[in-house]
Amino acid sequence: MIEKIYEMKHKDSGCKARTGLLTLGHGVVRTPAFMPVGTNGTVKALYHKTVSDMGYNLILGNTYHLYLRPGCDVLKTFDGLHKFSSWEHNILTDSGGFQIFSLSDLRKIYEEGIKFQSHIDGSHHEFTPEKVVDVQQVIGSDIAMVLDVCSEPGIDWNKTLKAMDLTHAWAERSIVRRDSLEALTGRAFRGKLFGIVQGGFYEDLRLQSAKTISDMDFPGIAIGGLSVGESKDTYMHFLGLTADAVTYEKPRYVMGIGTVDYILEAVYNGIDLFDCVLAAREGRHGTVFTDDGMLNLKKSFLEYDHGPITENCNCTACTKYSRAYMRHMFKANEMLGSVLASEHNLQYLYNLMKRVREAIEKDDFVRFKNEYLERFYANGGLAVK
Repeated sequence: MIEKIYEMKHKDSGCKARTGLLTLGHGVVRTPAFMPVGTNGTVKALYHKTVSDMGYNLILGNTYHLYLRPGCDVLKTFDGLHKFSSWEHNILTDSGGFQIFSLSDLRKIYEEGIKFQSHIDGSHHEFTPEKVVDVQQVIGSDIAMVLDVCSEPGIDWNKTLKAMDLTHAWAERSIVRRDSLEALTGRAFRGKLFGIVQGGFYEDLRLQSAKTISDMDFPGIAIGGLSVGESKDTYMHFLGLTADAVTYEKPRYVMGIGTVDYILEAVYNGIDLFDCVLAAREGRHGTVFTDDGMLNLKKSFLEYDHGPITENCNCTACTKYSRAYMRHMFKANEMLGSVLASEHNLQYLYNLMKRVREAIEKDDFVRFKNEYLERFYANGGLAVK
């Protein structure tokens, strides 16, 4: 019997958007939820306490990066990433498959797994489905991803089929490894293993992969191979197609989406989890979220602006500092600007998800989505004076 970790609380009467509770090893997560990215065991520029105080209790780490540095030997001495990084809440780890996929000149995919070279020092390594499960066991991931093959846009049907079939075979091997860990090591798998739907941008393959992965013994499902360079219309079509085909009883996660239009479209289609580096990265470079679009804090029209970045935001920047001061921080190349702007962006997205959940509970998400996006993109997605 497949373990149940998700409880739906309410489905919006006007669309597929839903709220729910996701029960994990380090607490219950209210969904839909955005996850900050902490690739190396830290959300860049922010203390863990700052992230926790915002309300987040699920962040993302990356198996590929953590495997290379600090490495499993170090993490074993701390019994995992939670103690090593002093993060008390939940951690989801990507399998590292996408990162290796992006190293096109440094990796080779074959039936057994993936051979690759470290981007750090060029050393040679191999990931198999079994090894990726083992590494995430060392990390102590609350949600762990299986190793998969991500196919880029534009490849033909036969190559996409081959990648999908390999993803499915690796998923089956991952389940076997998960279930055998206690007998092999004396310790059962600590997290919840999610399968990943692939199939590229071919409807028949997407539908086949959605059914195959949904029927496997996974407590949750990730939808992979989206937001990898395709057009927005293509993203929206294949998101809706795949979400409709994935079992409704399990939590659903779309990887790597961070713009508000992509997030809200995912929620509209009944997606529960999403992550992206965009919020923190944009903050470090001086661009912040507002309801009126993205605001470049370096702009000259902010030089004498006494107001906060946004009204009704409880981040440090908005409660203590002016737009003028934030501009000064970036113009003077002070690191405090990056810290404050990164915090603001993550706080903004956390607050946005609260507003999203409230709208769903009121059966009002469609109106909320349309009005929010109309305002956000009124000036092409840029906040102007």
